[in-house]
Amino acid sequence: MSVGTKRTLQGVVVSAQKTPQTIVVTVVRSVRHPLYNKVMKKTDKYMAHDADNACRIGDTVTISETKPISKRKAWALVSIDERAED
Repeated sequence: MSVGTKRTLQGVVVSAQKTPQTIVVTVVRSVRHPLYNKVMKKTDKYMAHDADNACRIGDTVTISETKPISKRKAWALVSIDERAED
């Protein structure tokens, strides 16, 4: 990775409005097992900064790396790609 590029990830919001301006995003990726060659799903959770409290649970969002905002929060909301159905 070169200097100045920031990673962006797409995932689903699993927690919102419990803490102000923070969302928890789950990102699912496929990984091949090194020995058995089976494709497995790996799930990672990221805490992201949502300045406007615009996200709801179930929204598909894009997040990007930022400087650390708090102890566990170093990602920020870029856009809401798809709204969850009510």
